[in-house]
Amino acid sequence: MKFVLLLALLGIVGALGAAGLFMLRRSKGRNSMARALALRVALSVALFLFILLSYYMGWIKPTGVPLGR
Repeated sequence: MKFVLLLALLGIVGALGAAGLFMLRRSKGRNSMARALALRVALSVALFLFILLSYYMGWIKPTGVPLGR
């Protein structure tokens, strides 16, 4: 599970970096930058939905500080 989450986060950061490079180079126009940003948004939404599915299926459980402390 941790590997999947790490891989998704690396993909999101990579797409953001690619969009930044396309913006700085300006050689291919704004179409490449827009596609990279759209990919980043799609990966972020997919990661969020995967975390929700994992919670509902019982693959992950919430942990943290109890409310009474």
